Amino acid sequence: MLDTLKSPVLAVQDFYLLTGRALRNVFRPPHYSSDIFLQMDIIGVGSLPIVICVGFFSGAVMAMQMAKALGQYGAVGETGQIVAITLVRELGPVLTSLMVAGRTATGIASELGSMKVTEQIDAMRALGTDPIQKLVTPRLIAACVVLPLLTIIADFVGIFGGFLIAYFVLTITPNQYWNTAWQALSYTDVFFGLLKPFVFAFAIVLTGCYYGLNTTGGTQGVGRATTQAMVVSSVLIFFLTFFLTKIFVSV
Repeated sequence: MLDTLKSPVLAVQDFYLLTGRALRNVFRPPHYSSDIFLQMDIIGVGSLPIVICVGFFSGAVMAMQMAKALGQYGAVGETGQIVAITLVRELGPVLTSLMVAGRTATGIASELGSMKVTEQIDAMRALGTDPIQKLVTPRLIAACVVLPLLTIIADFVGIFGGFLIAYFVLTITPNQYWNTAWQALSYTDVFFGLLKPFVFAFAIVLTGCYYGLNTTGGTQGVGRATTQAMVVSSVLIFFLTFFLTKIFVSV
């Protein structure tokens, strides 16, 4: 029994050690600002098309589904309110983070895994460079900055997608849609809607880096690490959104 638990307990310990070292390096020079901006471009700008696409169709589908349900009570005019609350509170942060996880966590794991199996990380240590500070911390900072921004874009595009459905399909006037959407949101909704992707950024980047830095077994190991990074980061996103939502509901 103890031998069975040894491996997962050791994995959790290594993950927390990696997290602690990455956070410590945020406040310790050198900061490798050029790497941070490069990762912001890769993670943020590179994920923009898929985030816009997913956000738009999420809002459009949400408007169609909610209008059908609200029509039973003669409240189709409240479609904008439902779309705005659902996207800003839950769907926007979660779907955006899942798209970024599918693109970024796997990319980080494969990149660092390839460096690990080709002994580039060992060479980096031999030259006196901290791999955590050079490879992990810039990606963590970049993701924490761009993921909330991507969520804002996804929320707006999603609400706009819902507006197109409401205007052209449900014949709801623009003033009615946007007024109900705007009035439905509070500062608390916006705050927690942006806090979630900030927390998810830690899960995405640190999971990808952990599996990348612990890759073994050559090219097969790289593929295995990539798959594990995607699965674990996605599960962590749902796990974290449950507890963050629980806190939000209790406030």
